[in-house]
Amino acid sequence: MKKPKNIWVTENGYIGHELRSNNRYDETRGEREQVYQGSYKTTGNHIDYRDDTGFIADGEFKDGIFHHAGIILYKEK
Repeated sequence: MKKPKNIWVTENGYIGHELRSNNRYDETRGEREQVYQGSYKTTGNHIDYRDDTGFIADGEFKDGIFHHAGIILYKEK
């Protein structure tokens, strides 16, 4: 059985983060898919990212909202 996708998007849908169960992620921007890819690790409500070029970032999940680098993302339904 295939697991449901864990996708978070901005209110306007322009930026999307797919957090995969294998601790990899894909970021989309507009019509461009896989703009950034890399690994992530969650600890409680905190998430640390490292993209495949070595860039690092982090974020927090609060009250069902994902706060990442000044961007607010919502769980896709």
